[in-house]
Amino acid sequence: MTRIPKHIGIIPDGNRRWALGQGLAKEDGYDHGISPGLELFYICRDLGVEELTFYGFTVDNTKRPSAQRVAFSKACVRAVECLSRENARLLVLGNTGSPMFPRELLPYTTRQTFGTGGMKVNFLVNYSFQWDLGFRNGVFGPVMGSADVSRVDLIIRWGGRRRLSGFLPVQSVYADIYVIDDYWPDFTAAHVHEAISWYSRQDITLGG
Repeated sequence: MTRIPKHIGIIPDGNRRWALGQGLAKEDGYDHGISPGLELFYICRDLGVEELTFYGFTVDNTKRPSAQRVAFSKACVRAVECLSRENARLLVLGNTGSPMFPRELLPYTTRQTFGTGGMKVNFLVNYSFQWDLGFRNGVFGPVMGSADVSRVDLIIRWGGRRRLSGFLPVQSVYADIYVIDDYWPDFTAAHVHEAISWYSRQDITLGG
């Protein structure tokens, strides 16, 4: 039988490379990642996944050219607004004290229940592990910004890169990582089913 992970982390990488492959500007790739995110939400909901975390953009990503910053910020806003029309318990996490944090997402920085509730959905926006762990002047803070996020069982990363890129370092400490070489805008349902099938075959001991 397939073992369904309780919490899946999503790193939707490859938007810019996909855009270039289509003859588009790099910033044009982000809009094409919104529909895959919604489709993935439906698949995970129907499979009984309890929690889903999307990597929107990081503090480091904001060093990119302004056209890209504007594009991925708008894409994150649209994605969260789409999810707010579903049965979900939404939370946006990130450094709200920075001007790079989209003001439209401030109402979602406390968990909001939409529809009849259901799956917990977390969206990391202008996120960094330093912000999450309250790292200031060489000292970690007493409370994590992501304290309401549970341990991640499976991380699925699109785009072929084999790294976490700072994704929820505390919750991901025992996560299994499945890498898909296809770019995020080329998402298919088979990607998720194959990842979960792979996860089911792993020996989950949590160090025991």
